[in-house]
Amino acid sequence: MNDTIEWKVEGMSCTNCALSVEKVLKSKGAQNVSVNFIGGEVSFTKPVNDSLASIEKEINQLGYHIANGASEENSPQSKKFFRNHLQRFLFCLVFTIPLWLHMFVHAGILMNEWFQLALTIPVFLVGMGFFGKSGWRSLRKGVPNMNVLVAVGAIASFAYSLYGTFSGNPESFMFYETTATIITLVFMGNWLEDRSVQQTRVALDSLVVSQKIQANMIVYAENHEEHILQIDSKSLKSGDLILIKSGEYVPMDCKILSGSASIDESILTGESLPVEKGQGSSLIGGSMVTDGNVKAYVTATGKDTVLQNILKLVKEAQAEKPPMQQLADKISAIFIPAVLAITLLCFLGNYFVADYSFSTSLLRSIAVLVIACPCAMGLATPAAIAVGLGRAAKHGILFKNARSLEVFKDIKQIVFDKTGTLTTGDFSISNHSITGDVSEEDFKKIIFSMEKFSNHPIARTITKNWKTGNTIIWKKIEEIKGVGIKAEDKQGNVFWVASYKKAKDLTQDLSHNIYLIKNDTLLGWVDVQDKLRPEAQEVVNQLHAAGLKTILLSGDNEQKCAAIAKQTGIDLFFAEQTPEQKLQKIAALNASQPTAMIGDGINDAPALAKATIGISLSDASQIAIQSAQVILMNDGLKNLPLALGLGKHTYTTIKQNLFWAFAYNIVAIPIACLGLLSPSFAALAMGFSDIILGFNSIRLRWKNVL
Repeated sequence: MNDTIEWKVEGMSCTNCALSVEKVLKSKGAQNVSVNFIGGEVSFTKPVNDSLASIEKEINQLGYHIANGASEENSPQSKKFFRNHLQRFLFCLVFTIPLWLHMFVHAGILMNEWFQLALTIPVFLVGMGFFGKSGWRSLRKGVPNMNVLVAVGAIASFAYSLYGTFSGNPESFMFYETTATIITLVFMGNWLEDRSVQQTRVALDSLVVSQKIQANMIVYAENHEEHILQIDSKSLKSGDLILIKSGEYVPMDCKILSGSASIDESILTGESLPVEKGQGSSLIGGSMVTDGNVKAYVTATGKDTVLQNILKLVKEAQAEKPPMQQLADKISAIFIPAVLAITLLCFLGNYFVADYSFSTSLLRSIAVLVIACPCAMGLATPAAIAVGLGRAAKHGILFKNARSLEVFKDIKQIVFDKTGTLTTGDFSISNHSITGDVSEEDFKKIIFSMEKFSNHPIARTITKNWKTGNTIIWKKIEEIKGVGIKAEDKQGNVFWVASYKKAKDLTQDLSHNIYLIKNDTLLGWVDVQDKLRPEAQEVVNQLHAAGLKTILLSGDNEQKCAAIAKQTGIDLFFAEQTPEQKLQKIAALNASQPTAMIGDGINDAPALAKATIGISLSDASQIAIQSAQVILMNDGLKNLPLALGLGKHTYTTIKQNLFWAFAYNIVAIPIACLGLLSPSFAALAMGFSDIILGFNSIRLRWKNVL
């Protein structure tokens, strides 16, 4: 059985970088390859016929660095003299500044070709050590990267200058400062680009709790005396007992055994107000105890915690390629060969057709090489999506895939479930009546014994209020979506706890929530009360203000649906819908215009999967969460307008980025070809083109999207 390998690869800054790494892995036989250059995460299934060391070596040879690879673990220190682009830039800058001075200060030594050569050689060697090696190896792998263009430009200007120096006619061939400037400024641009890419991850990185959190582990001596040991949270295991004091972080997911506390869960939900929790309540690793002390036992550690699973889903969503990115990838893949061809045509056109000198034609060709920027096209979509996903996660909105973020732009109508979605789902039993031959005790026992198998909010309310230890052991029991629960006891009696749909042949009174039926005889009914979520009306108003149509789709009776629709201002409602009818209704709505569905129950799962976008609440049933593409983690609807706004504005940012990326290259390359831009300024422009994209994407962090 093959293992899944997860690496942290440093130095990737665009789609072209990711494509290079992906091609190396696939050429080595790796399967299930996923490369996310924004976060530097690379995962793949370990190939059978190749070692990890050889794969790591090839990736390192492309100019990237595997921070947690085999060679990193086996050697405490890297042998590389330069670890990042900032170090390379600063080193080269020391030698490049004197070369710039000769353009302003006409001192004898500054104009000397041998002095300029001596200053250029260290810069050239450092440049070729990175750009040259990386470019050459990328060509050998069949995925030429941007470093090919930089290396060819630097080699051409250096070779031309070197020829002049040794031919005895240096005045006509002095382009040493061009060589040094190209290398130095591209290193600066790469450093700034890395910084801008890192900034797109700020919101997501803030979700990662420090790995050095200390936990107070409770242990008992032989005489049952309690002791508190401080240990690293990473050493905790499921089942360990811990003490969490006021002001401390919850080290891992756990459940409270004793005590009560106010918990700040803003790291997960975006909600700043603390939540009161007591015995039996679950605590999420990474949240903070703001007041109170609790004893708890650990329920999940490491990759199994809620926060780590959320981070995993967000990173997987980042690694996905939405439709717009796939187009940019195709263009990026042929961009380098196209630029090399344009460069050759530029030189030939200037030298033979326009009759410019060899020096002028060469300089213009070098400017074309240097100013072309494939990274801009590769960075346009992932940068915007990384910021959008990060801000969403920070506010308790979890997108399972990047496509959902992009598709939100098309949504024209929002369909709501009622119970547990528009309402709180915190029911209370308001009334019940026994109409058949059954005692009060047996009536409650039968209903509890059946409802405990359901995750429906009404079922949870009944099991909470009518809990008993003397339960019935059923021969067979099943939940029928949209109807209720059917059970058969050992004597062959068939019971139903169901909605009016099942009881309509037994009574004309359709006003009750739950009907208990035994062998087609009505034994009684139960009424429950539910409250509208306090934010529901405001959310509906915000959606209307955004031009969206709102629809209520519920299995509840028409009277209750009409009341909720009127109270919230929802445009249209459909009552008494089975899961099959909900599915058909969503399909019909989807056919008319793109539709988002938000629900929380088992009966909503098919409709959630069918909708253009399925949205679930964090306390929904597992099947509803699995069927949805978006999860609202703050136990409410408050952030639904933010989710929609982020989707639309992320798409707008992607369009702006792609427009800039294409416009930059379409305009810049001809300008360089016509000689209106020197190679030095071309290198500077190329570096800042990516920074502009990064800044435009980062604006999503604070931009008003509502």
